[in-house]
Amino acid sequence: MNTLDPALDQAFQQALQRYDAGTAERADLKLLTKQLLKRLVAKAPGHAVEVRVPPYGAVQCIEGPRHTRGTPGAVVELPPELWIELALGRTTWLDARATGKLRASGERTDLTAYLPLA
Repeated sequence: MNTLDPALDQAFQQALQRYDAGTAERADLKLLTKQLLKRLVAKAPGHAVEVRVPPYGAVQCIEGPRHTRGTPGAVVELPPELWIELALGRTTWLDARATGKLRASGERTDLTAYLPLA
């Protein structure tokens, strides 16, 4: 990843290595999830879509109408492992949808144009 903090970049790479080796712990999943969500926001700034990756993070992104109260009209929710695979380009949006683990409702929730992130 291209970050301003070399230590964070190194931590990301180490967490990714553990993830790829199948030895990632919760802290690794959290770090990978949060950093990839930050990258999504940088690539698609806005407040029209909320992307949720419980329990590690949620962000608002993509240009469009902003919500201010309650559940937003456009929500994408998926587990950390699927988010990491999707964000890194290891699976496609269509394949992720086909797993049944990705829920997307509302306008602008197809993230194909913004992925992969790394």
